[in-house]
Amino acid sequence: MEQAKASLKEQIESDSKLPTKFGNFRIRVFVGPDGKEHTALYTGDLSNPEKTPIVRIHSECLTGDAFGSLKCDCGPQLESAMRRIQEEGCGAIVYLRQEGRGIGLYSKIQAYALQDQGHDTLDANLLLGLPADGRKYDFASEMLKSVGLKRIKLLTNNPLKLQALEENGIEVVERKSIVVGLNEKNEKYLSTKAKRMGHYLEV
Repeated sequence: MEQAKASLKEQIESDSKLPTKFGNFRIRVFVGPDGKEHTALYTGDLSNPEKTPIVRIHSECLTGDAFGSLKCDCGPQLESAMRRIQEEGCGAIVYLRQEGRGIGLYSKIQAYALQDQGHDTLDANLLLGLPADGRKYDFASEMLKSVGLKRIKLLTNNPLKLQALEENGIEVVERKSIVVGLNEKNEKYLSTKAKRMGHYLEV
């Protein structure tokens, strides 16, 4: 019995249907070189040469994605991306376990505490001895290729994502802006992204 279970576990891929309030997706889970479990959410005929899929590379944000935090625009960006992909009928979201721009949840909340004292998001990380942005996107490229995506329209304001994907063999034929979730609580956060981190944003 145990041998049969082990055999089944080896045969079944971690890829399944996922109906959502935005529409139907498939969800596939990957274990990265860092040992973390990353996710691709995708829909449509990704191999259709006549249609270039729209893609969002999204880094995990527990406070924004799950708790509806107003300190960032992450939750609204994720929901907007899911809607836009369904409207296009073809595309994917790569959800990377890179909480807090790669510094982790514990350090992210420490950075929040420094932001409460008046520091911007970039300086808060630096004061903790952490990188302004420690995220990597090379594995995201491998995830996209595994679901058949090598030529995409990228939904992002971050030039580093665009550069990283192209360096790792993904052709980005168009960058699409994603500006949602603006409010008085995240105005400084977004302004820092634009003015100090080079994001394509007009705040």
